[in-house]
Amino acid sequence: MFEAETQHIRIEVTPVFLDEQSEPAENRYVWAYTIRIINQGEQRVQLISRYWHITDAIGQVQEVRGQGVVGEQPVLDPGDEFEYTSGTPLSTASGIMRGHYVMHDEDGEPFQVEVPAFSLDCPYEIHSLN
Repeated sequence: MFEAETQHIRIEVTPVFLDEQSEPAENRYVWAYTIRIINQGEQRVQLISRYWHITDAIGQVQEVRGQGVVGEQPVLDPGDEFEYTSGTPLSTASGIMRGHYVMHDEDGEPFQVEVPAFSLDCPYEIHSLN
């Protein structure tokens, strides 16, 4: 699990390689990632938008922006959690994702919550350190 905290919002990420959806012979590798968002603060917050920066093993970058997550803009009261699962394909057997959410506090003020960088690694590939 990968984790980070920004302004009392804790983000936990667990990526999983999806063998059944991947086709290595076709350079298609697919991962799911589950994200848990925990409001450890004292104010209600709402997730408004997301940004992803996805880099594959040969340095190709995809950027993804959008409203909410999985079609929702969840509101989290103090102590609340919201969990969702999404996914991403790559043309290489490994990569890395990082990003952030834009949230609003009770006064409607926006703030940015970092999502920790997390690795996407195919369990069948041989990795070596250079």
